[in-house]
Amino acid sequence: MAKIERQKRIYRKRIPYGMQNFEDVMERDCYYVDKTPFIEKIEESNMYFFFIRPRRFGKSLTLSMLENYYDINKKDKFESLFGKLYIGENPTPERNSYLILHLNFAIVVGGLDDYKKGLNDYCDTQFNYFADIYSHLLPSDTKQGLNEQEDAINQLNYLCAQCSKTGQKIYLFIDEYDHFTNQILAHKEHETRYREQTHGEGYLRHFFDTIKGAAGDSLGRVFVTGVSPVTMDDLTSGFNIGTNYSLSPEFNEMVGFTEEEVRQMLAYYASVLPFRHSVDELIEVMKPWYDNYCFATSECGKTTIYNPAMALNFVDNYIQSNYEIPKKPCEVISSTDHEIVRQLIRYAKEFAHDSSIIEDIMTKGFALGYLLDIFPATSINTPDGILSLLFNLGMVTIDGTYQSYTRFVITNEAVRKQMQTNLQIVLSPI
Repeated sequence: MAKIERQKRIYRKRIPYGMQNFEDVMERDCYYVDKTPFIEKIEESNMYFFFIRPRRFGKSLTLSMLENYYDINKKDKFESLFGKLYIGENPTPERNSYLILHLNFAIVVGGLDDYKKGLNDYCDTQFNYFADIYSHLLPSDTKQGLNEQEDAINQLNYLCAQCSKTGQKIYLFIDEYDHFTNQILAHKEHETRYREQTHGEGYLRHFFDTIKGAAGDSLGRVFVTGVSPVTMDDLTSGFNIGTNYSLSPEFNEMVGFTEEEVRQMLAYYASVLPFRHSVDELIEVMKPWYDNYCFATSECGKTTIYNPAMALNFVDNYIQSNYEIPKKPCEVISSTDHEIVRQLIRYAKEFAHDSSIIEDIMTKGFALGYLLDIFPATSINTPDGILSLLFNLGMVTIDGTYQSYTRFVITNEAVRKQMQTNLQIVLSPI
């Protein structure tokens, strides 16, 4: 039997496709597009920061990066995590000075009819974890007192009070704050229960009122992210606890990859692996499918953004397929977004008997309207609401202005392909 010779392995950085934990990305020596310069800008902004981007756009990894940077428990790991990045050489005054409280509403179990129980159960777990890892910085009776509180709202108030006793500040991160909104966006019959949670004495609204009340005291900073601005407007009467930076030009490139960043990534892997195509050839393939996102009107025609998950997926597939260009483009729309898009198509049909806003974009190449930065759920069945939500989902992007209107276009070929599929499903005769 012939001896099998072990092939010489080529060292390369891991591709962090699907990874959301910044510490893992750095410790496993993954390729990381350095977004830490934005820390300086965030720190100079409103202390209550609201930021939305489409799904699969790197929001969770960005939050994880910020959490590791500001966590008082991670002081000893600062050099290993950030030493080779921009912020490692240019640290800010608030580095490693907060107790980090992370809430991911996507993990909350429960529909609109029992959301209170689901939120209480999830927060109880997160709050107890917080009390455990920061026990050395909190009063000794914190854990006992926490478990005597009857619900998440009281627990949050209690933790803030305990932090005040020792002069500690909390940095609250809320990821996918609008997760439960998907139910009303995809299924109109849930509208009543949605309003019960987000208006008047609704529990979720009360929860955000508690955050507002604690802001400025022990709750030092808040960073809220998600996909849609719909929920925040309903929860806070126009988001009056912070600033929406989603459309701000200074944060246009905070998540996602610029073409220069994609080129640098391709150049790195081409330098250590036997690529069969040049960087220019690969960009030529990737650009029409995964590029063209723009989130600030003033940046139109200057800088466009690649979907980062799809760019990483493309490079990974290219390497795994022995440096052959993948024949099938990556999916950019999640299953949840498919349902939402189909509902928006149904709404759009209400405004025209034989065509819709979405059909117009597909056939004419553009549509004109007003981009709404924050709007209530009742506005999603209006032409501007539909266009704005499609923009939030990444289905359309802004392509400049015409007179006083915003010009909306289909973002890229990957989106076009999936939008066409959804149109056929909705409009096909039964």
